[in-house]
Amino acid sequence: MSVALYFDHNVDLAIVEGLRARGVDVLTAREDDASTLDDELLLERATALGRVLVTNDKDFSAITGRWYREGRHFAGLIRARQEGVSVDAMIHDLEIIAKVMEPEQMIDQIEYVPFPPR
Repeated sequence: MSVALYFDHNVDLAIVEGLRARGVDVLTAREDDASTLDDELLLERATALGRVLVTNDKDFSAITGRWYREGRHFAGLIRARQEGVSVDAMIHDLEIIAKVMEPEQMIDQIEYVPFPPR
């Protein structure tokens, strides 16, 4: 089973379209009528849907750290730094996570993309 992704409103929609063209299950906060939720509620929403949240927002590191200390779980987080990274490179790295990882492996985990230069 592959990892389903949930994109916050700050992620480039070209990345969403590219992933969908490659068969990755993607839902955006905008499509879910959740684009106005604050960060913590957005993480709760993604987790309730069993989807890994993809964001470039640094605030989520603090939120997930607090949740970890409180014993709260989340479906996973991918911090996607988009500045200076091509859309194709971002699609490539996110596709690898979505297709290689299992949802259970992502629980309470944070992955960072882009991966180091190849």
